[in-house]
Amino acid sequence: MKGRVLIIDDEAEIRRNLTVGLTQEGYSAVACPDGISAIHELNAAREKGIAYDYLVTDIFMPDIDGLKILKVIKIQHPELPVLVITGFGDESLKLTALSEHNTGYLDKPFEIPDLVKALEDLAPGSTDGKAETAAGEQEIRESVSAYLTIRITDTDRSMQIYDELYHMPGVQRCEAVRGDFDIIILAQASSQEEISKLFSRIGKIDGVEIASMSPVERPKLDRDVDKFISIYSEAVKKQSQTTAAKQPGTTSYLIVDIEKEAIQQIFTTVFFIDEVIFCDVIENGTKLVGMVTGQGAVGRTPKVIEKLQEIDGVLRVREATVIKLREE
Repeated sequence: MKGRVLIIDDEAEIRRNLTVGLTQEGYSAVACPDGISAIHELNAAREKGIAYDYLVTDIFMPDIDGLKILKVIKIQHPELPVLVITGFGDESLKLTALSEHNTGYLDKPFEIPDLVKALEDLAPGSTDGKAETAAGEQEIRESVSAYLTIRITDTDRSMQIYDELYHMPGVQRCEAVRGDFDIIILAQASSQEEISKLFSRIGKIDGVEIASMSPVERPKLDRDVDKFISIYSEAVKKQSQTTAAKQPGTTSYLIVDIEKEAIQQIFTTVFFIDEVIFCDVIENGTKLVGMVTGQGAVGRTPKVIEKLQEIDGVLRVREATVIKLREE
């Protein structure tokens, strides 16, 4: 046997053709239809002591695109040869893929001999090593976070109220918004009791009406998916949060009502949308709160909302556009 190959592609015919073709060429091949199933397969194989010698992944898939999978795989298995395949690529995507160590690129359509040659051009490697551990993988979340939405009833004191809230200890984010409420706060403390004290203090401010209070919950994800997201968040997502959030006039909060039973699929899909800066779960897994960037023209539905509305299990999406009252 020339080696074990894991294939990720959302098109059933391509998965079948690649599996059959590679088998005829002396490889052992397993195919997965999306990123989540591939994550499970890699971890299940490792627990069984089975190594993969190659990963072949498409870029555009319904849950996690191949470049994001590539980023985490290279952290976990830096020597694993990866071949990125796509029918909709461009020079930028190609350069991004090839920037990763021991990674190849192949445009669709291609013949099986082309695939075999591309695999053979990569340096030998496998998943049969000790995976590197990302810092976020062992991180224990000790603090407690919660969202508070506020309506200002005394508009003459709007800026004074905003400044008081903005500088209040325990307030991690304070944003003025256009939408169903006027201000959204993300608070953080060492305990739920401290959060409650903070919210009580806010509720006593003249001109403030509290619209909602929602503790942030840990999403209920499979162990493998949770680990994958933690690694990606530490290695990639956090690096882009500060820069994206500071772009004037380009950010909004989204409140997404979802079917609780579909939390893993929806949270994972939303988390990996490029425009999403961060995403939190609230209200017993029935809502997501996220910040997004890169909004389109005024009066036009943002593309990210259109994407969200197409996800099975998403019931409603509401937008609250951030009003920049100060430069960070």
